[in-house]
Amino acid sequence: MYMTSHDWMTPEQERLARSLSALASCNPFLPERIAIERGILGEAFVPSAVERGALGRENANVATLAARAEALVSQLCSRVGGLERPSPSESQLYEELVFQVLYHRYARDFDRAMGGCNVSFFDAFAADAHAYLRGLPLEAARGEHAIAHWFAFLFQQRRAFCHIFDSIIGTSAPAAKLRGSVWQSIFTHDPRRYRRVLYAKMADVATLVTGPSGTGKELVARAIGLARYVPFDARLRRFEHEPRDAYFPLNLSALAPSLIESELFGHRRGSFTGAVTDRKGWLSMCPDRGTIFLDEIAELVPELQVKLLRVVQNREFQPLGDTRSQRFSGKIVAATNRRLDAEMKVGRFREDLYYRLCSDLITTPSLREQLDDAPDDLRDLVLFIAKRIVGDDDEAEAVAEEVGAWMRRHLDPRYAWPGNVRELEQCVRNVVIRKDYRPKPPSNGSEDAMIDLAATALTADELIERYCAAVYDVSGSYLEAARRLGLDRRTVKARVEAFRRHR
Repeated sequence: MYMTSHDWMTPEQERLARSLSALASCNPFLPERIAIERGILGEAFVPSAVERGALGRENANVATLAARAEALVSQLCSRVGGLERPSPSESQLYEELVFQVLYHRYARDFDRAMGGCNVSFFDAFAADAHAYLRGLPLEAARGEHAIAHWFAFLFQQRRAFCHIFDSIIGTSAPAAKLRGSVWQSIFTHDPRRYRRVLYAKMADVATLVTGPSGTGKELVARAIGLARYVPFDARLRRFEHEPRDAYFPLNLSALAPSLIESELFGHRRGSFTGAVTDRKGWLSMCPDRGTIFLDEIAELVPELQVKLLRVVQNREFQPLGDTRSQRFSGKIVAATNRRLDAEMKVGRFREDLYYRLCSDLITTPSLREQLDDAPDDLRDLVLFIAKRIVGDDDEAEAVAEEVGAWMRRHLDPRYAWPGNVRELEQCVRNVVIRKDYRPKPPSNGSEDAMIDLAATALTADELIERYCAAVYDVSGSYLEAARRLGLDRRTVKARVEAFRRHR
């Protein structure tokens, strides 16, 4: 008869196991990750390795921690199936450690799978899992389906990490906070609960991305869309669909309302002049684990806002000219640079739609906010843009040096970058082509200062927030804005951040 032992793990093994488990379930982009790494490694912790980009996607600490996890799992594996059985909590902890080890062991295979979903390594992954877990009564030991779910979950984690890491550049606190916010949008604050049940329910939660123009809202939406959970069929040895084929971006400001309706909802033949055939809209083509990205959501006319509300609320829609409802099972991600509370006050945006969209809210910081916190990020961003422009790493380094030298000669270090990263990209292109860049001449105050007070019906606090943001945009720094306004720097920063959140 098997006996459960509450000391199946030694106290030292259990402490290490719990710390490694906490590491696996924490947000990899927030400071808590560094604190846990430091607590486990002690003097072996390498501080420089946690600087974003210093050692690529994986730092030296990760390799050391993976080795320690593998050694611990090897020690415990020899006890699986013995006369003494682990307690349920020990068994669960061991299971989590096993898949943490397999995540690192197959990380490069997961990376290659992102290029085309070649998952021939699943058999090796499953064999390793069975070898470690044979004799355990818990979740993963129940069969191939459970291992396939873990496989899909770990692949999702790898995709999410890489897409977020590659899309959001910078060592500043605002950039780190944004990366952490995107990760949480995908996995929630509790990845264990996500893995158990929420992975199948996240499509029910719409995501709203707000922030100034040119701050990477589309990159955020794309990272979320490409990192959705996709089930893996262990029998057929394939994923349900290719993640890259399930992300559908639509810029609402670029289309007439009639075209938006047709693109999004589809239409039946004869529903309007020129509709000579039936056409599926993106809501129809989006698979269950897919994502529709609606950029510039504030541009949607009221009639279509009503239709979209039905999609978000009831998961149903009707193509133009059709009386039958269809089911939408994907996820909606929307973005805007407008301040939706002001749009709602004047009746241009429906409150019920806003409250359906904002259950998951992400705010992208301005470029100036990032550079105020980490000025050296400017070079990293220029290099990132240069690589996209010239397509050669060595040449991109030369371009970054050239652009940096031009900026030092011609731009004030506190330049506000009102066009944010999009403006920075145009600056780099201009310097590459003409060895010159001419910023847009400043207007009499920023665009946010030129507001129709009667139309927007701002409160006194909102007006102060906008004015602080306008002075900040013109002055280029919180310190200078505080001097001009006669306020404390922290007060100005709080007002500007409040304005950005609500925008």
